Amino acid sequence: MSKLILKSLFVIALFCFSFSIFAQDTRTEVADVISKTTKASEALKAVNTDSLKHWKISGSIGLNTSATVLWNWAAGGSNSASAILFGNARLIYKKNRFVWESTLDTDFGYTYLDKTKFPLRKSNDKIIINTKAGYDLGKKFYMTILGGFRSQYSKGYDYPAVNNEINEVYISNWLSPSYTDISAGIDWKPNNIFSVYLSPVAGRVTTSTDTTASLRKIYGVDMIKGYKAEFGASLRASANYTYKTFKVVSVMTLFSPYTHFGNVDVDWDLAVSYQFLKVLNVSLGTTLKYYDAVKFDNGNGVIRQHVQFKTVVGVGIGYTF
Repeated sequence: MSKLILKSLFVIALFCFSFSIFAQDTRTEVADVISKTTKASEALKAVNTDSLKHWKISGSIGLNTSATVLWNWAAGGSNSASAILFGNARLIYKKNRFVWESTLDTDFGYTYLDKTKFPLRKSNDKIIINTKAGYDLGKKFYMTILGGFRSQYSKGYDYPAVNNEINEVYISNWLSPSYTDISAGIDWKPNNIFSVYLSPVAGRVTTSTDTTASLRKIYGVDMIKGYKAEFGASLRASANYTYKTFKVVSVMTLFSPYTHFGNVDVDWDLAVSYQFLKVLNVSLGTTLKYYDAVKFDNGNGVIRQHVQFKTVVGVGIGYTF
């Protein structure tokens, strides 16, 4: 009986010894796996952090609305309401001597005017995309390639009065017109706010894809092909400033074709916004245009080039980032 007990104790001791060795090896393997996983995670995090540090994004989005409601109003007037959705963004990638910057400026809005023949009218509509890639030559100068696109989202109408009656005249649409620019030149960037770009090698394609003859005539494109290609010089000056929730974005582009050098097309867009109480937003937007090929009657009976100017002031909800 005592021999059986001794054998049993020996087997139990041997099992415990073997299990302790196995457990120790398992703990070592688990610890090794955890250590390797932690190192891999830290390495991946370091890679992601290193990649993201070269990118910077900023911008603002918002919705401005207004309404006027009259009831038994002796002074007269009409009920009205308007809504404008707007947004702008700037994305910058910078590593070593290479810089890539892209911007988006867009808005879209409608106005409702009660007691009118055409109560629902589009008030805002634009989409502007610019992107440029540059290589640092030193002293804040960059060898740069730039691409730009400008158009609108939907049909646009004018509402002239003829014989004391308001009429609706179709004058624009998506890609009618559109302006696509491709150029190469030198960009001077004294800091992260200002930029001045000069290109002696600039191409511009103007389109009016709508086959309506009046549209193609307004924008000076080929009546059959629906587009016009020009080669010339371009100057682009921009400012993008942000202080907390106050933001200013201004871009002015000048283009002159060599075939009519001195006749300058002008685009100048300015957007100012301020966010307060976290969600409320006050904004001011202006657009100035002058195109040598765009000729129309502004109401004085003369068809020619005109300086076009628009101002929009709004209060609504917004977010600055």
